[in-house]
Amino acid sequence: MVPETPPLGESPPGAFSVLRKRADFLRAARAQRAPMPAFLLQARLRDPAEPAETAMRVGFTCSKKVGNAVARNRAKRRLREIARAVIPTEGQAGWDYVLIGRADATADHPFEAMKADLACALRKLHK
Repeated sequence: MVPETPPLGESPPGAFSVLRKRADFLRAARAQRAPMPAFLLQARLRDPAEPAETAMRVGFTCSKKVGNAVARNRAKRRLREIARAVIPTEGQAGWDYVLIGRADATADHPFEAMKADLACALRKLHK
């Protein structure tokens, strides 16, 4: 059975787009934060006048403190997977989220614990 794809220009409910512009990351850096053992979550409520492709947007970043390119890419892949699993159900429309990897933690932390941490961080931020 093939899942239905939404018509062009529409996104499925709970979907998110990826932040790409530096200005979006800088706006999120000035907003709320929720530190977790394996990552840092930054979140901001967007201005309703700001255009967005989807209701939620997510960005991922890892500094060179995380390690070489291979380690940073591995950490970002893990962050993308926990975001795909948790943000569609726990995230709220109109928000931008940025997940920042931590050195020696993002790549080695248990995956299920990271998903639980992200859900907890989102609930904490949306209180």
